Amino acid sequence: MDHFSFKELLVLIFVFLTVALSSYNSRSMRLYSNESIKISEPIDLYLYERTDLTELTELLDSLVMDFDRDEFNWAGQTLRWRVFSPGRYHINKSISYSELLSKLARGLQDPVRVTILPGLDMGRLSRNLSIQLRADSLSFRSIFNDSSSVALELGLTAENLFSRMLPNTYEYFWTSDPEQVIRRVFREFNSSVEVNFREEIEASQLTLDEIIILASIVEWEARIDEEKPRISGLYLNRLNRGMLLQADPTVAYALGERRRLLFVDYELDHPYNTYKFSGLPPGPITNPTLSSIEAVLYPEEHDYLFMVATPEGLHRFSRTFQEHQVASEEWRRWLREQVRIGRERDLQNSQ
Repeated sequence: MDHFSFKELLVLIFVFLTVALSSYNSRSMRLYSNESIKISEPIDLYLYERTDLTELTELLDSLVMDFDRDEFNWAGQTLRWRVFSPGRYHINKSISYSELLSKLARGLQDPVRVTILPGLDMGRLSRNLSIQLRADSLSFRSIFNDSSSVALELGLTAENLFSRMLPNTYEYFWTSDPEQVIRRVFREFNSSVEVNFREEIEASQLTLDEIIILASIVEWEARIDEEKPRISGLYLNRLNRGMLLQADPTVAYALGERRRLLFVDYELDHPYNTYKFSGLPPGPITNPTLSSIEAVLYPEEHDYLFMVATPEGLHRFSRTFQEHQVASEEWRRWLREQVRIGRERDLQNSQ
């Protein structure tokens, strides 16, 4: 009987160990199963600060992710991944506990595509970057300052540093330091402009800073790239003849707003008002695209000295002031007609 009880005990121990081992193996396999955390669509996971396991569990639970909370916590404790680094993490498929926890704990971020738009001012660019990256707009805005460490190191004024923020799409880590971001864009400007067009810059009648200033005006003025060399050639013709530049964008910049200018606006006493002060304005008015810079380096050769907007959003170019007066009157007549149509529409809507 005792012998039978011993055999029975061995069987019980064997069964227990088998069940325990099977359970352990099953759960351990879940650590590395790509079906442990299921998603139906790609997810961008943002960790703003260092995050512990409990906080991470709550965050994942708020997203469209299907997983077992208790099992996830067990996985974190078992693998000893308990603190997770700030960053943006792109999850594009179902994933294992091990892969996700390791990725977040080691800070293996996925880069974000950051687009710098043309025709911005310092404030708008700073806000634009802060929306796409973790740093706030004030962190970027402080770099565009004459006394910032970046400007001083590069020997640039705030305006000249800003104007070299070449419009393009860049890849950064979401947590990138603002100074690293600005330095990277500046290096891209150097590579794309100063290096690629070194001979053209040296042959130009303008310095590099003056090229960027004129390009910033062309950028603001032109709606399509095809017009840029012609506009650039027109402004260079005026400069070469000692005429006032009379560029509307510089007046709008001085006013601090983009709108249709009034006659009184042209009397503004401001160094950027090229209707009152000769030559180029003191600095750039926006960040020009590469096509605007190329338009200044390769201007169209012609005799145009005047231009006026057209209803299509382009420009009508003239060689003489008399031609320009005719074109300007046609433009004003079209504007008056648009005002009349608008008033009639408003009247009909109010009845």
